[in-house]
Amino acid sequence: MSLIAFLGAVETGLIYALVALGVYLSFRVLQFPDLTVDGSFPLGAAVAGILIVSGINPFLATFAAFFAGAAAGLVTAWLNVRLNILHLLASILTMIALFSINLRVMGGPVVPLLGEQTVFSGLDGLGIPSYWTLPAALLVIVVLCKIAIDLFLNSQIGAAMRATGSNARMARAQGINTGAYVLLGIALSNALVAVGGALFAQTQGAADITLGVGTIVVGLAAVIGGEAVILPRTPFLSTLACIAGSILYRIAVALALNADFIGLKAQDLNLITAVLVAGAMVLPTVRTPVTRALLKARGR
Repeated sequence: MSLIAFLGAVETGLIYALVALGVYLSFRVLQFPDLTVDGSFPLGAAVAGILIVSGINPFLATFAAFFAGAAAGLVTAWLNVRLNILHLLASILTMIALFSINLRVMGGPVVPLLGEQTVFSGLDGLGIPSYWTLPAALLVIVVLCKIAIDLFLNSQIGAAMRATGSNARMARAQGINTGAYVLLGIALSNALVAVGGALFAQTQGAADITLGVGTIVVGLAAVIGGEAVILPRTPFLSTLACIAGSILYRIAVALALNADFIGLKAQDLNLITAVLVAGAMVLPTVRTPVTRALLKARGR
């Protein structure tokens, strides 16, 4: 695999790290299986794309994508909390609705952004190739988001949200409004995913209605794979595992697609994803007996 292909995989992995952080908040912190991300990812791309084409500042457009994603998450959480619709079904309903909404927002299946100003346009004047500057800029964005989430999860509100996900009944007994924290958490989760979609559209030069296909699988692959590498003992390690898992997942996909002796092609991406997720889920069950055996041997 060439250096440019490697840096391209890192770049995509950093964008999807935002998706992984969002999936972590819903699946791990709140124990809420949320499929809305398959709709909120292209929603962020659609909102940012159409605003940029309309002449809006790309930073404001990306900021608008954040709130659009939060609104999508609020709808899912509201269906679950207020209307008592099963969380999985509520997220599916929102995801289906977002497909039509995204088409309405974009006015068609694709919004081209080639030649438009993006949040990365300022990097062009540095005289450094984009395959270096884009991953560096995305790394800064992801690190800032990680720090913000770490601070949030370690705050009083974040602790209440974690308590809601761990044991909602006990949290209510302590006077915590669990419904409000579900609304907040799912909104924040989808806001991060939408920002990832907005940045992805700006790096790829187009917002496409099909961008969200399989987003939830990629997010889960990053979360589960990262946790197989870094044990999530604390919120800091958990968010770090999400970022590491997203980057490693993309590098693994790039290696598989670029390994000629394997014979895999672009249409085999879903197969690669399934194998990687299955391996990441099996790894902890294999690692635990091995770790115990090593500790026992050291004790002797």
